[in-house]
Amino acid sequence: MPKYDFDLQYTAPDFTRPMFVEAPDRETEPASADGLAPTSFYSSTNFPTYVKRNGEWFLAKRQRMDAVIIWDEKTQEFGCVEIRKIRAGQDIVTGTAEDGSYGLLVHSTGFHQPGMTAEEESFKFMSSGASRERPLNYRRIAELIAWDKARNGRSIWVLGPAVVHAGARESMAWLVANGYVGAVFGGNAVAVHDMEQALYGTALGMDVEGHTVLGGHRHHMDAINTVRRAGSIAGAVQSGLVRDGIMHALVNYGVPFLLAGSIRDDGPLPGVITDVIEAQDKMRFFTQGATLIVMLATMLHSIATGNMLPTFIERNDKLEPVYTIIVDQSENVIQKLMDRGTHQAFGIVRNADDFLDRVVSELKKVQG
Repeated sequence: MPKYDFDLQYTAPDFTRPMFVEAPDRETEPASADGLAPTSFYSSTNFPTYVKRNGEWFLAKRQRMDAVIIWDEKTQEFGCVEIRKIRAGQDIVTGTAEDGSYGLLVHSTGFHQPGMTAEEESFKFMSSGASRERPLNYRRIAELIAWDKARNGRSIWVLGPAVVHAGARESMAWLVANGYVGAVFGGNAVAVHDMEQALYGTALGMDVEGHTVLGGHRHHMDAINTVRRAGSIAGAVQSGLVRDGIMHALVNYGVPFLLAGSIRDDGPLPGVITDVIEAQDKMRFFTQGATLIVMLATMLHSIATGNMLPTFIERNDKLEPVYTIIVDQSENVIQKLMDRGTHQAFGIVRNADDFLDRVVSELKKVQG
């Protein structure tokens, strides 16, 4: 059984304190048009945020950074929405003060345990900076992943094509098959190269030993064409064309995946969402319910996911932390993600295959 308790307790603000009791209701201003916020709109963070209205403090729903907070008259609650989703007449929270003195409080310290030493804190390693030279406790990471599964968590694994190129597709498929993956985010490339490997034994035209194969430069295009002929990724798996790998496991075990395209995509594969707004909306459906995020070797998809990710989730009438791990061979990539607001992420400077292989090895020990 896991030796670490990752169930950090949330301490809500004490709204009986005089400064909160005496604070005025937060000011709002009606939107003048669809998709247009008042000039003085408040720009949200990814921390638990409380807004005062009619003398009562409300926890804003659907929290994320870089959104506006509206009052929903129908549900009688505050919630975060993107500017493009504003509707004329909606009450938009305005102002910049976040300390509660003007009816809005960003509570960034709710999961900090008062009086705890560094040794006692349940998940202290998340607050440390990323470094390739820093020793990494894979057992502890595996215990976190196993703990999340055991409590019926909803994990999202954000994958770049390097997961395939580095030879980690079998480890990733094992995680899917054994129930450690709730959903997968990626782009066209990770799925193409994974199925290229299944169909032709190459990834980007190279075999598993890194040797270029004659004619291999076209294998990824052949893979796209083959899957398109099958009608879908699921069709290619169910027809027996694709017999192993990540996409095979996702289809066979019914794990949802969302592939968001880019301007440079070949094909793309059927099912790749090429409308970025549609992709963002569908990704947010998953991020708002996520309990654990693991980002592997993809800067753009990791930053995109991080931008719509709250630091907490409401489950069983309480707030719980959303644990976030980012793995990349470059410290700069990890720093970029954290600089753009995903500061709660635990950064790991490792190759994707090193990380996945070690995590799988430790999970097999945890499973017994």
